[in-house]
Amino acid sequence: MDHPVIATIGKEHYETRMRFGKHELIADEPEHIGGTDKGPSAGTYLKMSLAACTAITLRMYADRKGWEVDEFIVKVDYQRQEGTTRFHRTVEVKGNLDEKQRKRILQIANLCPIHKTLSGPIEIETELVP
Repeated sequence: MDHPVIATIGKEHYETRMRFGKHELIADEPEHIGGTDKGPSAGTYLKMSLAACTAITLRMYADRKGWEVDEFIVKVDYQRQEGTTRFHRTVEVKGNLDEKQRKRILQIANLCPIHKTLSGPIEIETELVP
């Protein structure tokens, strides 16, 4: 199992310090809902996770295949409607790819680990500790 992410929030609305190993990030909420906007919201981190994982997966695949790709630009947004969360992801490829390679890029985007996690059954266990 990987190391856990640790989130800590004090009394300041709603600044949350998140740690993972030597890395530290801040999550917060926008000012219009009572936060101080010192960092992205938790939902934004979720979108960032899918976008980053997609970009990394595509870069790894293109490099392994020796394809001429200068840049991948991945944009992710989501909305909740009627009990379903619907992600919308776009992938822009800057490079010299033919139509067959571009179609393969779309398939590979759907194979990134975060995509698989969000698409599959998810169980969340919560335990209150002393």
